[in-house]
Amino acid sequence: MSNTSTTKSTSLVCANCGKEGSEVTNTCNKCKSVMYCNAACKKKHRSKHKKQCERRVAELHDEKLFNHTPPLEDCPICMERLPTLGTGKTYMSCCGKIICSGCVHTFRSRATKRKDDVCPFCRTPMPISLEEMVKRLEKRIDLNDALALNNHGCNYAEGQLGLPQNQAKALELWHRAAELGNAAANYAIGNAYLTGDGVEVDEKKAIHYWELAAMRGHVKARHNLGVSEGRAGNLDRALKHLMIAAKGGDSLALQNIKRLYPEGLATKDEYNGAIRSYQEYFDEIKNDQRDEAAAYDARCKYY
Repeated sequence: MSNTSTTKSTSLVCANCGKEGSEVTNTCNKCKSVMYCNAACKKKHRSKHKKQCERRVAELHDEKLFNHTPPLEDCPICMERLPTLGTGKTYMSCCGKIICSGCVHTFRSRATKRKDDVCPFCRTPMPISLEEMVKRLEKRIDLNDALALNNHGCNYAEGQLGLPQNQAKALELWHRAAELGNAAANYAIGNAYLTGDGVEVDEKKAIHYWELAAMRGHVKARHNLGVSEGRAGNLDRALKHLMIAAKGGDSLALQNIKRLYPEGLATKDEYNGAIRSYQEYFDEIKNDQRDEAAAYDARCKYY
């Protein structure tokens, strides 16, 4: 005969009055860790539960912040990992794809005529004017393309593509992109709150948006959080952020860990681990086509 458990320990129990049973369905809205039989019991128990609730909310937040691993993206052409940082890849406003610099360079270097200079993914000819570039971005924005929204926000922030510099418009576009899950937009909003560019300076809000960006894989936001925690004296948290940022290829994060090591604030294993993961990142995104693209860009800058 099966040993089916019917003990009280498996029953739902109201944290306030101790009532058990199926009527105990009202969960704490913040920590989700205690149950009540009704709203009245929840209200009565609030003062007793407050500290435990705040502690559990902080734990849940840190679990999400430090243990969240965003999915890695691959270039849709070569099917190799895209760089995590802002360089080494290009957004195509024709089709909304992100293509690695190696594939873009390979296709463009083969073009001998204007009609051959096309998007590596959808084969649409490259835009030949600023107006055409803006129209393509606006078309993608009409489709709620988060990348287009973020990029156009950057264009307004910097006054690029012939557009007037307009921080209010930039923030509007970034917020729309952030609502659609764009990490770079959250990072940009956080930076705006740090510097007071278009908004009042608010470091707490800056950190909030950097955290959203970091949880979505933004390496620079993760580095900023590490620096912020370090300045606040929270060195354990700072090191956690910096280790993740170094793993994503952020050189400044690695330099900061290097500074912590001789002061005894990072162990030898942590420092060596940061170096290894930093190098592994570059080994993973490296290929011959991308090296050729980088060399070509370097020559163009020199001349």
